[in-house]
Amino acid sequence: MSIIRPVFCTAIIATLASCASMPKANKLIVPAPENNAVSITEKKADLTEVEQNNWQHLDLATDSIPGMSVNKAYDFLKGKKGIEVIVGVVDSGTDLKHEDLKDVAWVNTAEVVGNGVDDDKNGYKDDINGWNFLGKSYKEHLEYERILLDPSIADAATLAEVKKYQEEKVVSAKKLKSDYQNYLAGVLFSDDALKKHFKKKEYSFEEVRAIKTDDDELKKAISFSLGFVEANGRTMATMEEELRKVIKESDKTIKGDLDTTDYRAVVGDNAYDINDKPGSGDGNTGHSKKEESHGSHVAGIIGATRNNGKGMNGVANVKIMAVRSVSSGDEYDKDVALGIRYAVDNGAKVINTSFGKAFSPKKEWVYDAIKYAAKKDVLIVNAAGNDGANIDVVKTYPNDAPDLVNEISNNFLTVGAMSSNYNKELPASFSNYGKQNVDVFAPGVRVYSTTPEGEYGKKSGTSMASPATAGVAALVRSYYPELSASQVKRILMNSGTQINLQVIKPGSQSAENPEGDLVPFSDLSVSGRVVNAYNALRMADKMIKNK
Repeated sequence: MSIIRPVFCTAIIATLASCASMPKANKLIVPAPENNAVSITEKKADLTEVEQNNWQHLDLATDSIPGMSVNKAYDFLKGKKGIEVIVGVVDSGTDLKHEDLKDVAWVNTAEVVGNGVDDDKNGYKDDINGWNFLGKSYKEHLEYERILLDPSIADAATLAEVKKYQEEKVVSAKKLKSDYQNYLAGVLFSDDALKKHFKKKEYSFEEVRAIKTDDDELKKAISFSLGFVEANGRTMATMEEELRKVIKESDKTIKGDLDTTDYRAVVGDNAYDINDKPGSGDGNTGHSKKEESHGSHVAGIIGATRNNGKGMNGVANVKIMAVRSVSSGDEYDKDVALGIRYAVDNGAKVINTSFGKAFSPKKEWVYDAIKYAAKKDVLIVNAAGNDGANIDVVKTYPNDAPDLVNEISNNFLTVGAMSSNYNKELPASFSNYGKQNVDVFAPGVRVYSTTPEGEYGKKSGTSMASPATAGVAALVRSYYPELSASQVKRILMNSGTQINLQVIKPGSQSAENPEGDLVPFSDLSVSGRVVNAYNALRMADKMIKNK
């Protein structure tokens, strides 16, 4: 039975008993949405380095930083004992040899390391820490490119959407090329004028700032070099190189040139046959290329070892199951569907999906996998996407509502990204949003976490907001295992910090509208809230005590 995406199931009494996907045996009532808005002015001082590297764990009321109150949550948990929760990270490669991840790697104890035998008979040989569905594949086309190269993989409606999308890309590419040609002309003019002034090929912006002149042409060169090139953190040479690259790529789009390389060949399967398992898969996912850092960063946000004196703390004490299903470019529906099913079948209670694309020719495979996870009581936490778009109107995959209205299950939580700014710039400018299709927001701007080969770094995206939320979900499932996946979803939405601010709508800023459009933060998601670990645990605790 389909569910109309509700605002807390009903506007007054938010109960999971009223949601069609709730297990009938579980009648625990989720408390109504809390009135927990925080009255506080924005933080005026710059964040310290410690705060910058940890802001997502801080508390709005005590720190004036809109984090998830994770540190406060652990104070609440003192004296309580949780159970082990496995989180499936369906993503790119995850470096489980990292100093902050090696101790939290999930280990399949039913497998014997390296014996080439499927000891546990689950269909995957030597899947010790998870499974690599991509083998040695690291690059891929975008899905619309795959459909243009082979129209037979998509139905007529999807093919028509792709052709329309391609036409729009050509129009955009022509404008982009024109704009960047103008920028390039400005760079070449300025660089030539400054070289003539200095009578040398190399010069610094400090030297440019020191120029005193009445020459109008030289003034233009100075203004452009400082206001455009330096302001973008580039040198003249790197700016020229980057502009030429964009112009070249725009030309390829305008001409309709597509890369015909078969990147899937190295995997050794038919990506559009869900029953054709790849022969070159790899159970030992505990290592990834250094440049393939996304999965490692996501894993650290969820569960990097806490309080070990190294790097950073994850949100939860969990076991990370690495499921490599996403390469550079667009992920295949087959790999996503099989990745979700693998994580479910091997004990994950929370799955994080920090990826997305505009077209999904085999979306039914993914929908079936989501419903399979729901049947097995597994919560999927999903990144909303980074296009600054309203996904109540613009489709992005994966999702849990094929028509953008009717949910296929109630175990799928979609998360938008927010910054550390408690002001009109709270939502990330890139974050997707939607009053029906984004459930809640979480920290996703300049989030510090693990990267391959023992390193750390900051990344921004709904890809970071989703694992922050997945970590909180795992925390709740660890200490309150009686709660179902759908109940945990509702708790995270109902208990999140209520934000009563006018904010800049993501994607609304432009050259013509630099200030953007102001809207209530509550208009950007179903809940109008940001995830709060402390509040979520309190609500879960209240539910169990009142059952």
